[in-house]
Amino acid sequence: MSGAMDQAAETVGRVTGADEYSEEGEVSLRGLATLAGVYATGAGVFAWRMRASGRQLPERIPPLDLLLMGVATYRSSRLLTKDKVTSFLRAPFTRRTGSLHGAEVMDVPRGHGLHRSMGELLACPFCVAMWIAGGLTVGYATAPRATRLVTSCLSSVALSDWLQYAWSLTQQKAEGEG
Repeated sequence: MSGAMDQAAETVGRVTGADEYSEEGEVSLRGLATLAGVYATGAGVFAWRMRASGRQLPERIPPLDLLLMGVATYRSSRLLTKDKVTSFLRAPFTRRTGSLHGAEVMDVPRGHGLHRSMGELLACPFCVAMWIAGGLTVGYATAPRATRLVTSCLSSVALSDWLQYAWSLTQQKAEGEG
C-alpha cells in the first residue's frame, strides 16, 4: 500500500507543479499528499473493519458528547502542538522559535519532504485537530464509555486552562487599577 501512496504523491507533485507552489520552495506537496493518504487510508480501514465485524456505527452523536469531543480535540491539539511538555514529540520535525503565553511554545517545521510535512502537521493545532477528532470519533464508535472518560478529562483540562487565563486577566486588570 505504501507504494501506491508514494506513486500518488509523486503524481501530485508532477501535476500540481509542486516546485513552483511556494516562493521559498519549502512546501512539500508530496509529503502533504502522503499524510492525507495515510489519514484517508486509516478512515477507510476503520470503515471496512466496522462493516466486516457487523457492528453498527452510531446513528448520531448526542450534543453533550459532541461538545466533549470538540473541547477535547481543542485541548489535545494544543497539548500536542504547543505545550512544552510534548516538545520531545515535535523536536525531530520542528525547531523552537519562541515562547507563547503560559507553558506554550512556538515551533516551525524543518527538513524536507515528508519530514517537513510531519513538522507542519505537528506545529499546527488546526492541522492536527482533524487527526485527533478522527481518532476520538473512531474511539466513540468502538468504545463510547472509554472515549467519554478520556474526552471528559481533556475537556476538564481545557476548562481549567480557560479559568487560569481568566484569573490571570483579572489579576492584571486589578494591578493596573491599583
